[in-house]
Amino acid sequence: MTLEEVVACESAAQKMQTVSNAVEELLVAAQRQDRLTVGVYESAKLMNVDPDSVVLCLLAIDEDEEDDIALQIHFTLIQAFCCDNDIDIVRVSGMRRLAELLGEPGPTEESEESRDLHCLLVTNPHTDSWKSHGLVEVASYCEESRENNQWLPNISLQER
Repeated sequence: MTLEEVVACESAAQKMQTVSNAVEELLVAAQRQDRLTVGVYESAKLMNVDPDSVVLCLLAIDEDEEDDIALQIHFTLIQAFCCDNDIDIVRVSGMRRLAELLGEPGPTEESEESRDLHCLLVTNPHTDSWKSHGLVEVASYCEESRENNQWLPNISLQER
């Protein structure tokens, strides 16, 4: 590996960590301010009623769920809708960390109260100009990814 390649790899890893932290910050802030819609069905309902209020869609899945055909079909339909409505989309892995951030029981804990965390929408009502550093960082990352022909960027949330 050349020095340039090593520097590029380190830079990419640092950028990924920055974006991952921004996603975590954004999710916590959005939930606190009631700007987070959780669940595939709930997200589909919101996008049908008011797609202009959605500023970011997070599709969360871990490797062990990659073979879930029904979930993949839902994701494909949601992605198409987001693309048609200029909504940034990010694929997220690390369901355990996601549950922890949102105060949900972990995937190993059984609870009747646990929500479907596979699709999360961050909203910004038309009457409000809410700006979050995390939202700006993630939107910038999505734009950079699209410029590199990566239409569905991936982010991994690391357990702490």
